[in-house]
Amino acid sequence: MANVLIIGATGSIGQVTRQYFLEHTDDQLTLMARIPDRLGKLNEQRERAIQGNVTDTQILNDALQKQDVVFAALSGNLPEMATAIVSAMDRANVDRLLFITSMGIYNEIPASVGADGNLEHNPMLQTYRDAADIIEASDLNYTVIRPGWFDNRDDTDYQVTKKGEPFGGHDVSRESIADLVMHLAHDATYGSRDSLGINRK
Repeated sequence: MANVLIIGATGSIGQVTRQYFLEHTDDQLTLMARIPDRLGKLNEQRERAIQGNVTDTQILNDALQKQDVVFAALSGNLPEMATAIVSAMDRANVDRLLFITSMGIYNEIPASVGADGNLEHNPMLQTYRDAADIIEASDLNYTVIRPGWFDNRDDTDYQVTKKGEPFGGHDVSRESIADLVMHLAHDATYGSRDSLGINRK
């Protein structure tokens, strides 16, 4: 059993990952969200909610207490958020960080998949790359996760590629992302200090 902090728990990936952990693990979940009412009913035996923004130092410090794993699926100013999370995890002596970015941040998408999705053609990815660079420069046991375009299909038929390898496909289900996060959360050596792409096979 692990204590897992999900930051961005009301987002589309956060919601699916939360449910996946409830159904497939016995982990204790701390759900951090700006509007926790959107979480709906909590499992009182296994979940607690914390209201706040990830850039609020005191709230983040409190949320990190006794955590084993941090999973962040965020939108907005990702470099600022990544900096806040890395600093707070260092202070709290929490080591394992799983952080969602995007495919294409390393220009790893081949022409067969759609190279126009790479950073060199899509400057909107720069904030994702900047956040990844901040995390990779830390001393944390991080895994940066680079999903393809995610959808609501219920499959977990996915492929994982490492940094430096060509990205394998265009789409992936949110459930596949949740499954990968679950495995990463329970194996500190899997994806350790690496960046993993995930796409549907």
